[in-house]
Amino acid sequence: MTQFQTNRDKTKRLAASAVLASLGLIFSYIEAIIPFSVGIPGVKLGIANLVVIIALYLLGKSYALSINVIRILVAGLLFNGAFGALYSLAGAAVSLLVMILLKKTNLFSIVGVSMAGGVAHNVGQLLVAAAIISNIKIFLYFPILLFSGMITGIIIGVISHLVLKKINL
Repeated sequence: MTQFQTNRDKTKRLAASAVLASLGLIFSYIEAIIPFSVGIPGVKLGIANLVVIIALYLLGKSYALSINVIRILVAGLLFNGAFGALYSLAGAAVSLLVMILLKKTNLFSIVGVSMAGGVAHNVGQLLVAAAIISNIKIFLYFPILLFSGMITGIIIGVISHLVLKKINL
């Protein structure tokens, strides 16, 4: 591989990560202004996580991590505030770690990885909430968050799969 091809690939990856980070921020904004409500507090579609799983499969774990952190910090400054950013960072950290580990095993499809990521995201946020309110009774909410994380994770995984089939990087 020539130096030109290497630099070209780096440029393509950088451009793709900028596009994904921007899309993630747009999706975060959409979720902030148009709340998805099923009558259960804390349940969201998590469409901003779509860009993270796409980045993980398209660009790799370091790009996915960078995109996730940038998106969360900027969204926290613009829309969600400090507590929103704290919850998002906790959920994102646990979620991305789980998705990286499961993807590495090659035992799970992108839908399975995304579903586990959705559940892990809710677990991370629940841990922060328990620490903030100093009450483990908040874990009684876990079955609802488990179910919602599974459903939204499946939806995001299916969409990610369809998008990745169309992308040629």
